[in-house]
Amino acid sequence: MAAAVGCLGAVARFSRVLLFLSQFYILSGGESTDMPPPYVMKCPSNGPCSRLPADCIECRTNASCVYGKPAAFDCTVKPFVTCVDQDFRSQKNFVINMTCRFCWQLPETEYECSNSTACMTVSCPRQRYTANCTVRDHVHCLGNRTFPKMLYCNWTGGYKWSTALALSITLGGFGADRFYLGQWREGLGKLFSFGGLGIWTLIDVLLIGVGYVGPADGSLYI
Repeated sequence: MAAAVGCLGAVARFSRVLLFLSQFYILSGGESTDMPPPYVMKCPSNGPCSRLPADCIECRTNASCVYGKPAAFDCTVKPFVTCVDQDFRSQKNFVINMTCRFCWQLPETEYECSNSTACMTVSCPRQRYTANCTVRDHVHCLGNRTFPKMLYCNWTGGYKWSTALALSITLGGFGADRFYLGQWREGLGKLFSFGGLGIWTLIDVLLIGVGYVGPADGSLYI
């Protein structure tokens, strides 16, 4: 009986050792498989190499390129990316023709920037904010594809200029236009002064009509 218990204990210890060794083997990379990097999701499989997004290729700097002029760049596809040439043959190295310029020098239509709701769009002078801009996938350029840029505040809170003007003309004497724009202090002032005896009402019609008076949150009209 004692011998049987001893054998069972030895088997249990041996099993624990095997389990530890197997876990150590897995954690050390013995059974790891190469997972494709995230950029592969943007890369169409077996498409033309020249049409791959910029995240799928690596290009050498052409030191002889002249700013604003077309230039040729030697490029190589990244690992896990497959593409073909014009004859549908697998290709790794190819040439891309693009304009010689840095990413921050691109036209505004070729990159996307973050928007800010913490600045006043209706102010004099117009306020700017620092936006983080990212180049679109199909656009090729030099330098970092993400860059900061100073932009004018241009966000909107959903206020309509036509609604504000209509309220100013019809119910401006009661401060309805100012209440609509979120300017409740001015609205109360107009309400209890009967639109400044009509003078304030006429002035607000002109100011809202030309867009000088806007929403209290500093946003633009729709």
